[in-house]
Amino acid sequence: MLKAKPGGELQVHGSGALVRWLLANDLVDEMTLIVIPVIVGLGARLFPETGPDLALDLVESRVDSRGVTIQVYRPAGRPRYATA
Repeated sequence: MLKAKPGGELQVHGSGALVRWLLANDLVDEMTLIVIPVIVGLGARLFPETGPDLALDLVESRVDSRGVTIQVYRPAGRPRYATA
């Protein structure tokens, strides 16, 4: 099991299906999202419109000189929504 072994990291580039599977199976300790300020128009969604909700705690956030944002998150279980 990857999560049971100390050290190292698993990087996933371009596989939303693998990221969703790892999250669904509680195998993600930390996730870094890099957002490049470009509108593509078409493409696959990283997170589908349906499925379980997951809360994330923001650990770090920074922006480079070109406007690329880098956010580091840790999964925080099920989200709590405000009631009206």
